Amino acid sequence: MQYGICNLGIVPIRLEPSDTSEMVTQALYGDYFKVLEQRKKWSRIRFAFDKYEGWIDNKQYLEIEELQYNQLSQSDINLSNDLIEFVADTSNNLYPIPVGSDLNGLKLLNHHFDGTSVTAKSTKDNIIKSAFLFLNAPYLWGGKTPFGIDCSGFTQMVYKINGYKLLRDASEQATQGEALSFIEESEPGDLAFFDNAEGHITHVGIIMENNYIIHAHGKVRIDRLDHSGIYNTDKNIHTHKLRVIKKIV
Repeated sequence: MQYGICNLGIVPIRLEPSDTSEMVTQALYGDYFKVLEQRKKWSRIRFAFDKYEGWIDNKQYLEIEELQYNQLSQSDINLSNDLIEFVADTSNNLYPIPVGSDLNGLKLLNHHFDGTSVTAKSTKDNIIKSAFLFLNAPYLWGGKTPFGIDCSGFTQMVYKINGYKLLRDASEQATQGEALSFIEESEPGDLAFFDNAEGHITHVGIIMENNYIIHAHGKVRIDRLDHSGIYNTDKNIHTHKLRVIKKIV
């Protein structure tokens, strides 16, 4: 088994080993993973954080030893906390990194960091505050940053920078936590999930106070939430059908 770490800010992870293949997620700076299969130009990887799999360009990560992988796995929370920051190498070359980047690999990569970081779990009431970091970020399938993000990438990253682990896709996240029977039982920071005509969960957002929800739909935006689903205040229509509400924290 081989192991790797992302040494660049934002790296696309593809469905197939090709630059033209669909981007299913992104590796952020400091993300580490197992290398399941290695080819001449591409490697299929499984992230340590959420066990998600995909293909990464071999030029966009560094190989590490199993011992280093295990040490990273046992490290405490240490994440960048600003929308955009920089790490620098020994020659003072700068590498831009987005919020939520894992800083535990700094020593391993011979980088240093002078920004602010998250080093402990936050209380639940901080989740909405963190969600506003991504407000108006454009929707991007597979995205996980303020420069482009999808619905489940948004919820995963907001929870991540507060010290909690969510799986990658909305349907996977819906398997976590405790189901609530009514909106009235929910608290700000709980997750609402929505399904399509076939009954498959395809969307997720974060519940706010007073029956509002923040979610990624075209952009990260705030809409009304009722028993039917999400009511788009611009179009005056329901855009998503409510399936279940989950308490994760």
